[in-house]
Amino acid sequence: MSDHKEQIQAAQEKFQKILEEQFARIDKIKQEDDFVDYKNKEKIVIGVVGGDGIGPFITAEAQKILEQLLEDDIKSGKVEIRQIDGLTIENRAKAGKAIPDDVLEELKGCDVILKGPTTTPRKGDGYPNIESANVAMRKALDLFANVRPVKIPQEGIDWTFFRENTEGGYAVGSQGVNLGDDLAVDFTVTTEPGSERIIRAAFDHAKNNGKNKVTVVTKANVIKTTDGKFLETAKKISEDYPDIAMDDWYIDIMTAKLIDPKRRKEFEVLVLPNLYGDILTDEAAEMQGGVGTAGSINMGKRYAMFEAIHGSAPRMVDEGRAKYADPSSIIRAAGMLLNHIGKKEQAEKLEKALDICTNFEKDLVVTGRDDGASGAEFSEYLINTLKRPDLEEVYASYTA
Repeated sequence: MSDHKEQIQAAQEKFQKILEEQFARIDKIKQEDDFVDYKNKEKIVIGVVGGDGIGPFITAEAQKILEQLLEDDIKSGKVEIRQIDGLTIENRAKAGKAIPDDVLEELKGCDVILKGPTTTPRKGDGYPNIESANVAMRKALDLFANVRPVKIPQEGIDWTFFRENTEGGYAVGSQGVNLGDDLAVDFTVTTEPGSERIIRAAFDHAKNNGKNKVTVVTKANVIKTTDGKFLETAKKISEDYPDIAMDDWYIDIMTAKLIDPKRRKEFEVLVLPNLYGDILTDEAAEMQGGVGTAGSINMGKRYAMFEAIHGSAPRMVDEGRAKYADPSSIIRAAGMLLNHIGKKEQAEKLEKALDICTNFEKDLVVTGRDDGASGAEFSEYLINTLKRPDLEEVYASYTA
């Protein structure tokens, strides 16, 4: 019994430290400034982070697209693109940190970041128990909103997911405790200020983009304290938006309703705690054509990070197929980056060119193997499409 008392005491001390950290985080949230106004910045710095696995291969292709579309701004000094290395699993393991200190300082010197996938060690991989680089970046740069659009026009689907990024089951996911061999405990965290800012961002998006409804997804009937707080906060905030309807669904039935042809057309903007958002957006991306087709925004008030939503695919590297990895997802993320910094015209042009290349003409198809195009060949095809003087007319002919 004495062993249990010591284990419980150690767990209590760790839990106390977690609570202290969360209260400090709440204080910072309450003091944060408004969103950055990119129109008033003399220079916008874009950091390009290759990550590891297939990350450097696909990110290099997305960088080519950015350089093409921002050529005039780069020449005039209004935009700078910086290459940031050091987020490989080997370098992170050597530093014993999800993001080495010198890399984090480089990231903080940027306004927006285009990031390739990174490997998160699993138990037994032979690497230290370091946190996910994505989770660490979201916390370090306070990227509280993960925004993922999914559009399938032929199915009547036009969804935008707002996933809370810094709380929930991922907030302290690497700080759980093992009490001997028989008991393991992890933590989930929900704060009112953290819930309020992501939910209000979802309602603001609906209001500013002509949407009529926000759907809140929880499991508040079972996880009554944390999910309950998220749902109650949403109900309070919805009162500030009388022209926007709010409904709520439980995560288990929501996974079914996304594939219900009758119901799914009714959803527009969805807001979810961290773990549920991760699950549901992968399902939605698969419906769009797979996680390789989807990009996402990780947004805070000072920084924003844009990434593919798939993993680093180390097997492709091991099998010598990395150069055949599909860069579409990270290129779509680059399009979101352009839109975020106010380059709406370039973003729309890129989206149309991508649709022509991947949905309509399909002159080159990336299969992930040598029976298809390489990532470099696809990006060249895309750049040539962007240069077409009849781009708008071609796109209009396919979508008429």
